[in-house]
Amino acid sequence: MKSSLHGDKPIYLQIKERIEDQILQGDLKEGDQIPSTNEMVRFYKVNHLTVAKGMNLLAEAGIIFKKRGVGMFVDKGAKEKLLEERKEHFQDQYIFPLLREAAKIGLKEEDLIKMIGKSKEKEENKSENRESIKTEGE
Repeated sequence: MKSSLHGDKPIYLQIKERIEDQILQGDLKEGDQIPSTNEMVRFYKVNHLTVAKGMNLLAEAGIIFKKRGVGMFVDKGAKEKLLEERKEHFQDQYIFPLLREAAKIGLKEEDLIKMIGKSKEKEENKSENRESIKTEGE
């Protein structure tokens, strides 16, 4: 877990999203116990109520469940729920605005597909370059 938080979003949402990311990445699986509120308070150096607010949002969404006196656990189907939610958010946040802008400037679907392919290649090359620099520096 990364302990640094940034000022872009409320802290409770950042903590919530970090747990979600761990579930999506497979670091936390169905039935796994997540860190306790007290552990997160110490780790992130934040108020107990801040952590609790993030955990409550996850519980209300059916991503985690609480066993009284034992802890909090990843619920069944949590990863699938999160994937669906993130896909919808991605579509609303990125795809719809992309399509609107593409229509304004006269780009067709095949133009967008080519642009995405070129952008992906560039990003992969950047990643490879960063990795080779890391390897050389070690």
